[in-house]
Amino acid sequence: MRGWLAALFVCSLATSPALAADPLRAGAEAARDRALTDTTAYDFIESVSVDVGPRLAGSEAAARARDWGVARLRALGFQNVHVEPFPITAWSRGPESAEVTAPRPQALAILGLGGSVPTPPEGVEGEVALFHTYADLLAAAPGSLAGKIAVVTQPMVRTEDGSGYGAMNPPRRAGPSEAARRGAIAYLVRSLATGESRAPHTGALNYQADAPKIPAAALSVIDAELLDHMATRGAPIRIRLKLASSSGPATGWTVVGDIPGTEHPDQLIVVGGHMDSWDPGTGSIDDGAGMAITVAAAHLVGAMHPPKRTIRVALFGAEEMDFSNDAFAAAHQAEAPRMVLIGESDAGADRTWSVQFPKGALALPEIKAVTAALAPLKIVISPDPAKGSGSDVAGLVRAGVPTVSFRPDTSRYFEWHHSAEDTLDKVDPAQLSQSVAAWSAFIYVVANSDVDFRAAALAADKPVATTAPTGPAIIAAPARP
Repeated sequence: MRGWLAALFVCSLATSPALAADPLRAGAEAARDRALTDTTAYDFIESVSVDVGPRLAGSEAAARARDWGVARLRALGFQNVHVEPFPITAWSRGPESAEVTAPRPQALAILGLGGSVPTPPEGVEGEVALFHTYADLLAAAPGSLAGKIAVVTQPMVRTEDGSGYGAMNPPRRAGPSEAARRGAIAYLVRSLATGESRAPHTGALNYQADAPKIPAAALSVIDAELLDHMATRGAPIRIRLKLASSSGPATGWTVVGDIPGTEHPDQLIVVGGHMDSWDPGTGSIDDGAGMAITVAAAHLVGAMHPPKRTIRVALFGAEEMDFSNDAFAAAHQAEAPRMVLIGESDAGADRTWSVQFPKGALALPEIKAVTAALAPLKIVISPDPAKGSGSDVAGLVRAGVPTVSFRPDTSRYFEWHHSAEDTLDKVDPAQLSQSVAAWSAFIYVVANSDVDFRAAALAADKPVATTAPTGPAIIAAPARP
């Protein structure tokens, strides 16, 4: 155990009279302290990294991950462990290359974007139309990129809350179609990354129905900056790109397991992370960590004593290519009214710095017990309600299921995310344990109380009653003509 985590554990052993009078807070703090010294989460990530590795949805490795997930949940004591299959379009990466052919030869480090169509076997070659910002691309006139390869080199901003990534999603997601609308034959985008590695970062694109599908790839940060420098020389730049990707119908699998409730088994607390990953790395932080945090927290709470409500863990099978959300929502739509809460962890393995609770929850005594337990973990309690938790649970959140948003520090996360650098060595066990402790304290309280987040949200929407003035009546002066 390290530093302030060890100090927190020692200090928490002393129980005050006030704490003894609040069994929910006492249980939350006990769950928190167990998590700080437990290795379940790290062991989970180590195993998925080594025993499964990269696991693109629809691949042979994804089937191996499915079987691994079932075995892992059963070994941890989850019940009703089962697999939920759903149809997907599986995308597979083939040989890839890119190079500058003029004004002088230069190899480029790239990764095809998930879902990209392939180039012809001989590749495509064209003059570069370079845009320093995505807005510059959008400002280009229709037809102005005919026969060219569009390149966007706008950098991503490093932020603690991940907002820099959200701001840069359109260049990757929509950029290929926007370039195609203007006549481009291929598209390259600077990796959505904050580091200075030459490892490119992949991610999914979303072709639009009204635009041609053109091959698209992510450039490493280093190579995007190289092209920026080359453009200052004034000579035309030409690039040859080869992508040999393929796609076809396949099956995705979400693995589900329960810790049954003793008093209200039909009331569900649903938490999880996504099991699929991109192929360059081992998917240790994206989203081995998310699975590990929620599985370990649920396991630790269940191991203390059987919860009153059922805790359900879901290992979502195809998040990266956007298939899990609709499939999980459709499969569990009938259960939505019985879901007390739903939450997903999908932002890495570093310490949680902030949390957003469901609307109106901060006024509840049960959540006051949670906030007391979280205080020593140095977590900011946001006054804003959680509007989402992760893409895999978005459909059920839209259906009215209350959600929570634990927000890990992403300052380091986007140095490695979606790249060959997403590996086990990036996991800091102490920071990981802190996040597990936060989730554990929260899950304990929700699973062992009758807290009603829907009622809290309705109460928060009611207008505040005001008292009529009791002083002398005020007579308005007659209006002036």
